[in-house]
Amino acid sequence: MISLNSSSFLSNSGFSGISRSVSQRKVLPPVVLALGSNGRAGELNVSAVMESTLKELRDGNTVLEVDSKSAVSGGVRDLHGEDAATEDQIVTPWTITVASGYSLLRNPHHNKGLAFNEKERDHHYLRGLLPPAVVSQDLQVKKLMANIRQYTVPLQKYMAMMDLQERNEKLFYKLLMDNVEELLPVVYTPTVGEACQKYGGILRRPQGLFISLNEKGKILEVLKNWPEKNIQVIVVTDGERILGLGDLGCQGMGIPVGKLSLYTALGGVRPSACLPVTIDVGTNNQKLLDDEFYIGLRQKRATGQEYAELIHEFMCAVKQNYGEKVLVQFEDFANHNAFDLLARYGTTHLVFNDDIQGTASVVLAGLISALNLVGGTLAEHTFLFLGAGEAGTGIAELIALEMSKQTQAPLEETRKKIWLVDSKGLIVSSRMDSLQHFKKPWAHEHEPIKNLVDAVKAIKPTVLIGSSGVGRTFTKEVVEAMASFNEKPIILALSNPTSQSECTAEEAYTWSEGRAIFASGSPFDPVEYNGKVFVPGQSNNAYIFPGFGLGLIISGAIRVHDDMLLAASEALAKQATQENFDKGMIYPPFSNIRKISAHIAANVAAKAYELGLATRLPQPENLVEYAENCMYSPVYRSFR
Repeated sequence: MISLNSSSFLSNSGFSGISRSVSQRKVLPPVVLALGSNGRAGELNVSAVMESTLKELRDGNTVLEVDSKSAVSGGVRDLHGEDAATEDQIVTPWTITVASGYSLLRNPHHNKGLAFNEKERDHHYLRGLLPPAVVSQDLQVKKLMANIRQYTVPLQKYMAMMDLQERNEKLFYKLLMDNVEELLPVVYTPTVGEACQKYGGILRRPQGLFISLNEKGKILEVLKNWPEKNIQVIVVTDGERILGLGDLGCQGMGIPVGKLSLYTALGGVRPSACLPVTIDVGTNNQKLLDDEFYIGLRQKRATGQEYAELIHEFMCAVKQNYGEKVLVQFEDFANHNAFDLLARYGTTHLVFNDDIQGTASVVLAGLISALNLVGGTLAEHTFLFLGAGEAGTGIAELIALEMSKQTQAPLEETRKKIWLVDSKGLIVSSRMDSLQHFKKPWAHEHEPIKNLVDAVKAIKPTVLIGSSGVGRTFTKEVVEAMASFNEKPIILALSNPTSQSECTAEEAYTWSEGRAIFASGSPFDPVEYNGKVFVPGQSNNAYIFPGFGLGLIISGAIRVHDDMLLAASEALAKQATQENFDKGMIYPPFSNIRKISAHIAANVAAKAYELGLATRLPQPENLVEYAENCMYSPVYRSFR
């Protein structure tokens, strides 16, 4: 066994007990399960299913009412000894798996390439298998960045990064962490969208688990085929709504893979504890079905009972195999499934939907931060959304919850400050009978309005949020209308990828005469207007989900509660500085993301303890320091 401290938070040595209502129940090692991801907001592929909205779908149950029958035995130890990842301890690679000589160089978990020193080359039979030069990890990073910068096509950079991940895991994460602002758009949105579209053509070595209808009745066996046993985070997608690109079927695997890379690089979750999963139930994308290189099932999507049974078998198998505290993150599920899955499994599993909850949390953080520039409280502002899908309704609900928390007003009252526009126009009470259930709370008394610009002129919002997944919908007329009655209009164009953004940063600043406070789902370069340089913020889910997941893990949380999302938003908002505000930024720079994630994790963990949903006792005195110490480090270890 690798020589590492086994007493750290990821070990399975047990704990003294559980708080509150779950104190009599045996709890299992933390596991995170995540379903497909993007960093964006599409009709925002994001659906913030809040506890308040979902309670009726759960027959009145809340996540605090844990069903004792839902616990399933399972869970395993950290075999790789990465729990104390920040400790510089010596490793013997073959104590876990036979790894020496040529096989060691082909093992991405242990390979260091030219960084193997002379002694290691002798002890591990590497003489002659490497050129004589011995280089540092920092020099390797410098060389690789120089190589990547030579590529002019983003997809080429993506493929180069994936190749690196498959041959030298630590160097991949070191490279990403040291150059996060430059490489985040490469491994995540917007490039990951193109990678998914072309996944069948660029696939070289499968990453993650592909679970299709062919595996029905055998999903537990499939999970056991995965070589890593201590899984803490699972990102899972069914590929039906990838970013703003639609149904990509099995090729949506690029989302879970990219998302989990960020769980490690930005949130410090061990790579070996992360499992990407794609559930393949077919695709309704005829172009893919006709493509000879398509890698998924060649059939139309399964729906109804057949779909529900496969998902349920998967969820049960995950908890049985990995334990009570595995985090399951749903990613890029279509609206009609996303809300139902979150409602169904929210009281029995540790589940999180980044499209719904993650997007909502990061947008709320940006709005709280923006108050430093425009003044007032959230309750004093009026919000108008373009897009009433997962993202739009999810963000709206979390804003309403935060206003209710701040003012003590009923949730029904705070919702009245928020208006939504969907494909049929402004959502109003006269449309109630034809609305989907998740849109009904936002149907207010008003005359029908068909288009966005008329809605802007009628509602006169101070905040305009785009989550439609439709590009260039914030037209010049719309932005000028916002600027006509707001000194500093807040405009958030959240849809991804870049081509689907409701407007560009340059358009927002130019059409508002430099007065807009702007953020987007995909990155935009700084804009100069009238001699002043504006740095647009990126309302990227990557600010939230890595730290959020880490907070669940370090506390041993068994359920996700809305108050944890509010805690994450508040922690992120506090990280923005006056220097950021002076540049028009409402989010801190990604260069500080590990520090940001540690603060988010600490806030989330503290809320888990407060709610009685934490199992890792006693609670650490300094949760920020504890989170930082628990983070995975990509620095090379010395081999015996």
